[in-house]
Amino acid sequence: MPDFITVAKKSEIENGRMKEYRVAGRVIAVANVDGEYLAFDGICTHQQCSLAGGFLDGLTLTCYCHGAQFDIQKGDVLAPPATKSLGIYEVAVEGDDIKIQL
Repeated sequence: MPDFITVAKKSEIENGRMKEYRVAGRVIAVANVDGEYLAFDGICTHQQCSLAGGFLDGLTLTCYCHGAQFDIQKGDVLAPPATKSLGIYEVAVEGDDIKIQL
C-alpha cells in the first residue's frame, strides 16, 4: 500500500477555500469544506484549466474557464462541458499536516 505524502498544513487552507499543490509530478487541489479536507485532481478534465481558481460551493466545484462542475468528494461530473470525472485522493490529517495517498 502506498504511503501518505504530506502536501499542506491545515492552517494554509481556510474553510470554503482550496489550494493547488504539485505532488510527484501531478497537480493536486486540496479543499477545506467545514473542516473536512478533500484532495482531487487540480486540472479540469475539459480543457486543462487550474481548478484551484474555480468557485467552491460546499462539495460542488465550478471551473472558472467554461463552467464545468464536479463533486469534489466523489470526482463525478455534475455539469458539462466536462465529461470525464476527477481523480480523488485519500486524505489523512495528523496534527496540522494534511497528507494524501497517491
